[in-house]
Amino acid sequence: MTANAQADQNNWDEKIALAQEMLPLISQLHRNHDVVTSIFGRLLVGATDIDIIKSHRYARRVTDHELPLDQTLPVLRELVNLNLGTASIDVGSLAAGFARSGETDLRAYLEAELAEILGGSSELKHTDVVLYGFGRIGRLLARILIAREATYGGVRLRAVVVRSKGEGDLVKRASLLRRDSVHGAFDGTITVDEENNVIWANGTRIQVIYSDDPAAIDYTSYGIDDAIVVDNTGRWRDREGLSRHLQSKGVARVVLTAPGKGDVKNIVYGINHGDITADDQVLSAASCTTNGITPVLKVVNDRYGVQHGHVETVHSFTNDQNLIDNYHKGDRRGRAAGLNMVLTETGAAKAVAKALPEFEGKLTGNAIRVPTPDVSMAVLNLTLEKEVDREEVNNFLRKVTLHSNLRQQIDYINSPEVVSTDFVGSTHAGIVDGLATIATGNHLVLYVWYDNEFGYSNQVIRIVEEVAGTRPQVLPRRLEPAQL
Repeated sequence: MTANAQADQNNWDEKIALAQEMLPLISQLHRNHDVVTSIFGRLLVGATDIDIIKSHRYARRVTDHELPLDQTLPVLRELVNLNLGTASIDVGSLAAGFARSGETDLRAYLEAELAEILGGSSELKHTDVVLYGFGRIGRLLARILIAREATYGGVRLRAVVVRSKGEGDLVKRASLLRRDSVHGAFDGTITVDEENNVIWANGTRIQVIYSDDPAAIDYTSYGIDDAIVVDNTGRWRDREGLSRHLQSKGVARVVLTAPGKGDVKNIVYGINHGDITADDQVLSAASCTTNGITPVLKVVNDRYGVQHGHVETVHSFTNDQNLIDNYHKGDRRGRAAGLNMVLTETGAAKAVAKALPEFEGKLTGNAIRVPTPDVSMAVLNLTLEKEVDREEVNNFLRKVTLHSNLRQQIDYINSPEVVSTDFVGSTHAGIVDGLATIATGNHLVLYVWYDNEFGYSNQVIRIVEEVAGTRPQVLPRRLEPAQL
């Protein structure tokens, strides 16, 4: 072995040793304080030593160099000795901030940065969640809720409501939760109690309730009360239809996983979730495309001003299309989804104005359904109020994804080799493809990838946690995009 190879091996062995020392500290913070730790947004709870090393390497996007593990380990050592309340703490940001600050007293620095949770409570109230419908989005919501309960507590999945498909229904639904052709196997164990119509998933008891009437269920008979019902069927989209859920005993609020009609508030988390009030019993999480493009449109508009634009979405096929040519009430959607690009309409461009009123009348849009099962792309063709430079725009958007309070909504990629499957499982609402950005004068074209299933489902869960009052504080605090 050459001297350089030996040095590389020694360096790797040192990283493994440091990462393994971090593991019990991460676990102790989570178990004793309900504190979830991360490195620039990459969660450490449940991570392996290799995951920890990879998260430190990812920090190159933020600090322009790999974050040394010997900088974050002292932070974790100090955190376990602080009296912390429930929070999500970015250890990477704290380590990098301390290094930039020039201070020498790490504990004093951490106490100042985390002052609002020192001595706080580590107890989160629990809010029951019911999934009305158990299709593509419903099952992904279930996976996320089960994982979130184990990580954060707060919201907990108690039941799903479906229409019975006959003998073997429960076993088949459990199997669909266990195995997913796009998102892979469920991370854990699933068992079925057919006698009581219960699916057990990683210790979570999920009551399966058979009903076709949202107004006729007594959830309290299952020990469920003041629940948030997440309607992912799309059968009812206006206030009158969705309010039928509120007639069932044990329901407090309803969240729709589709664009709401009429006076139903369409919420894009990170953009207008502050509009949610205690009196809002019925809310919409808008659409996957609206969530994918609205955060990017907001930051671009705030910085450069958008006069008007066109949104073209290249969207994976969905269950409402036909596998082979057959009658469909929608134009062109009756043609075989796996064989054709299907030009169709999208309401996402107009729906942006429901979350951002300043875009009223400024956007047009169309959609092309393509033969892929997941991950879509939105092309934003914008005319701005000022001239822009491609490098400056990309640098701004990159900063937004790393340093702003929209970092969970917007991500940024700068690779010449990425394709749609690379974004399966992304938790972000949208990912800007920096190499595809075009800027000429006051014209800007942005390409935004989004996992129209998993990324959107994470946005829905953020709304559910906001409604429940169980969103963990994320520290240290981040900037508004306008401040970057």
